Order: sequence, then structure tokens, then C-alpha cells
Amino acid sequence: MTGVHHQTQVAQGSPPMGGQVSTSSSFSNLRCRNANEDWMSSLCPQLWDVPLHHLSIPGSHDTMTYCLNKKSPISHEESRLLQLLNKAFPCITRPVVLKWSVTQALEVTEQLDAGVRYLDLRIAHMLEGSEKNLHFVHMVYTTALVEDTLTEISEWLERHPREVVILACRNFEGLSEDLHEYLVACIKNIFGDMLCPRGELPTLRQLWSRGQQVIVSYEDESSLGRHCELWPGIPYWWGNTVKPEALLRYLETMKSCGRPGGLFVAGTNLTENLQYVLAHPSKSLEKMTLPNLPRLSAWVREQRPGPGSRCTNVIAGDFIGADSFVGDVITLNQKLLWC
Repeated sequence: MTGVHHQTQVAQGSPPMGGQVSTSSSFSNLRCRNANEDWMSSLCPQLWDVPLHHLSIPGSHDTMTYCLNKKSPISHEESRLLQLLNKAFPCITRPVVLKWSVTQALEVTEQLDAGVRYLDLRIAHMLEGSEKNLHFVHMVYTTALVEDTLTEISEWLERHPREVVILACRNFEGLSEDLHEYLVACIKNIFGDMLCPRGELPTLRQLWSRGQQVIVSYEDESSLGRHCELWPGIPYWWGNTVKPEALLRYLETMKSCGRPGGLFVAGTNLTENLQYVLAHPSKSLEKMTLPNLPRLSAWVREQRPGPGSRCTNVIAGDFIGADSFVGDVITLNQKLLWC
């Protein structure tokens, strides 16, 4: 079983370095404290004229995996071995797959309330599903429908007219050209004038003046050619490792190669492999990740946004709300005022 193939400004209290993070208390506390829900409009006015790819923006990796459950079908893209095991031993296979598939505990509105502004949306069409129903996917398919989720995001944006979100539409498992056209039509119908058309990356002030709140990156070249509302896929730095030390070395190596010209994501998410799963039968992605969040957050606090070759932009993580991650990423924008 492998992971995905790819590439105001007050931080919430940080856990002690190397300490454990309590899942239940952390997530429940966040639901009661949304200090970052309007962080963009609360930025210092000097930052309103900084283009989005030079700001520090919190993101969630595999945003929609909170709505997976034991009844969710396993993706047809997974290995033949996993498909056979699921068919022969579904009561054993599905719970194991599920606990290594879930990367988030907060619902999408809760993530937005927490300050997340980059949403990683892996979209799929199930063979068993109805003709037009699109779901999200990470090893298994979500119960949530794409159209319903996009509507939920749109309704949140209407309540927060000076916040901007980046929707990274990716994966597209099982989507025909007709389904791509259906999905893009849904995006246009739901967001309408909120969509920022492809062009030079804007600043917050420019977006606010136009009433635009949504940038949609779309990893399908033919769709890009047909629709000016879609932006190219956003590079995602994916370390593909279970060890935080190896992940941080990878991220530093990527920084040393120079940042991309536009929006890009540094992923602080750890990734399981089959060897790790077999060696740790009682663990899960959550149990693997939470003890390492303090180490990863320490790296985040050392970063700097801006145009420099070693600067970061979007920083995405798993289990948003379990520690100070979102506040740490937002607070990095203060470093732009020191220049």
C-alpha cells in the first residue's frame, strides 16, 4: 500500500518540542477557537500588495479524507493484490486501508475556519457510481460528493468576502472528457464571478477590488486549453517518506534547487509504505504523524515567504488543527515586513 503519487496572525499554542499531541483535545479545542478564519483580511496593509505566490499560505494535504468510512469502496487504481484481499477479506482489509487513508479530522468548513486556504482535492468517478456523481479519493472513495463540497466552500466564501482559497483539482481518476466538462461547468456555476481567470498571479488588493476569491488549479491539459478560468497544476513537493528527518532533508534539497515561478506547495506530510504498515499493525497514519508534528512545525517556523530562491509559499500538512501548524504558517508573513 503506497501513498499519493506526486509531486489574526497569532499562532495557537505550540506543544513542547518532541512532545505528544493529544488528538481529541486538540481537534475539539480548534472547533471552539477560530482565530484565523479571516486572517487574510487581517494582514498588515503592506502585505495586500504582495502577489499570492510570495505570501505564506496554509494548506491541507488530501483535504477530503475526513469523510472516508469502512463502507467506502477501495479505489480501482490501487494494486491488484489489494483488490483481491479486499474481495476475500473485506472485514479485515477495509479497516486497515482506512486507517492509512485518513489524513484529516476536520471537515472542510472547519479547515477554512482554522485558516487553511489551499485545498488538495483528489477527484474521481466510481465505476459503480451514477453517471455524473463525482467523489474524492485517497486509496478509497469519499462519501462526500464534489458538487456538494464545492457548494459548501462557496457558501463559506460568501460569509468571508475578503478571504481567498486555492482549489487544487487533481487525480481525476476515471474522468472522461465529458466528465471533465461537467466538473468545470459545476465549478463555473457554483463560484461564478468569484473565479479568478488565468493570468498574472494577483495580490489580495487586486482580488478584493474584482470580487474574486477562488483560484482553481486543474491538472488536465486539454481542459486548461478550453477554459480560461482554470490555472495550471501547482507543483507539490512530496517527500514520500515515513521519517521526518528524511522529509525535512528532501524539503531543504528542493529549496536549494530554487523555488518555482508561481504558486507551489511544500508538503510536510509523512507517507507510509507497505514495509512500515506490516511492521506496525496497530498504528495508523494519524498515530504515525501526530508525535512528529512538533518536529515538523519547528521546521515551518524557520521558513520565510517572498520571492527569494529559498522562500516558501503554500505549506501543506496532515491533521490540521492538531497543533500550531496553521498559525505558524500565517505568522511567517510577518517576516515580509522585516525586509
